[in-house]
Amino acid sequence: MNELPDLLATWLPRQRWFAAKGRPVRSVTVVASTPLPTGGEPLVDHLLLAVAFDDGSPVQHYQLHLGRREHSRADLEHVVVGHVDGLVAYDALFDVDFTAWLIEALREGRTVGELAFVPEPGAEIAHGVPGRVLGIEQSNTSVSWGERSILKVFRRVVPGLNPDLELHRALRSVGSHEVAALQGAIEGTLDGAPATLGMLQDFAANSADGWSMALASVRDLLAEADLRADEVGGDFAGEASRLGETIGVVHDELRRALGTAERDAREIAAVWHQRLAVTTAAVPALAPHVDAVRATYDAVAGIGAPLPAQRVHGDLHLGQTLRTPYGWLVIDFEGEPAAPLSERVRPDSHLRDVAGMLRSFDYAAFHQILLSHSDDDTQLEWRANEWAARNRSAFCDGYALRAGVDPREQRMLLRAFELDKAVYELLYETRSRPAWAPIPLASIARLTSEESGLAR
Repeated sequence: MNELPDLLATWLPRQRWFAAKGRPVRSVTVVASTPLPTGGEPLVDHLLLAVAFDDGSPVQHYQLHLGRREHSRADLEHVVVGHVDGLVAYDALFDVDFTAWLIEALREGRTVGELAFVPEPGAEIAHGVPGRVLGIEQSNTSVSWGERSILKVFRRVVPGLNPDLELHRALRSVGSHEVAALQGAIEGTLDGAPATLGMLQDFAANSADGWSMALASVRDLLAEADLRADEVGGDFAGEASRLGETIGVVHDELRRALGTAERDAREIAAVWHQRLAVTTAAVPALAPHVDAVRATYDAVAGIGAPLPAQRVHGDLHLGQTLRTPYGWLVIDFEGEPAAPLSERVRPDSHLRDVAGMLRSFDYAAFHQILLSHSDDDTQLEWRANEWAARNRSAFCDGYALRAGVDPREQRMLLRAFELDKAVYELLYETRSRPAWAPIPLASIARLTSEESGLAR
């Protein structure tokens, strides 16, 4: 496989799940190769890859199931890496012959070299149906087998237990119904430490993600110029309230499973101030609001008592939720993708998750205005604000019902978490999607002008 590193240096940056877009790759090294006993064609090797960059930034590790066949197939052409040892090499997760072996390995609990395929006790894993890749993810790859099982393959690999698997196991231990049931995992090693490679769960059949549902509701409202948000057929407030209940239950379950802790308010505020300084330097439009944001952060630093903390989702928004015929499910507990693992597994305030969802309602409302290209922006903005405020309030109502505490009672602290999230969003959008930057900027203006915190 001497030609493989050079092929991968070109192929990897073109993949949706490659996390270092725009950074020139200096080299790709195969740091571990495990042949998988597929019994013939396709030949498949599980590879751990170390990717180094021209800018000298830290090496990143990725996993690839490299399949090889004598002849290419039409259904695999889009994932071909190149020719290796005279055979066509490709991403084997897209090969139904390999995914049949993969689900069998999970069901039987096989061990191959450093790879352990670990089924959960009593799990009902799919059998006799082909596996297909779902084309809906950016940072990982998911393979589903009918309506029974779905495997998330973590493309980027870091040493340590992935928080997505850790928290699903914790929630399973307390009998949670707010997440898809865990069926199994694929585990290995990286740099001599345990590493999570994949997670198998129940497939949430007949589900819709919360982001898509919210966008449909906003479209219905904007199309009905004479109706209030509560009069439109696609009103989302009932679902927002039920979603708040679900998050409240999840937080309670995480406390029961993993306990509680405390965080220093001054330490949290210091991180916020640092992010604000970086964003202010990059986004001049933030300048009129900086003093008010700083004052809010300083108020948190001056609380004078530790903040209650627990394990949380860490990257909660509408896109991390699924509405099934039976209720809401929460997915993707990996935490903030850009944060190191040590931060993603650290206990935090439950308000971080609440603030993330409140920000998501703003995004859903004003995303539609960005797409509308209407001449009547003032009227649309009023209606978008109406929708966002109604659903923020409904979510908090539902959360309070099940959590026993209303997040709006901690107005200053909640506002600070929202502001930090909006500042983070503003920097991200300015660098990646400048047309979206007005959404967090408008939210910062609203939050800094409110005297009583979250509108109820």
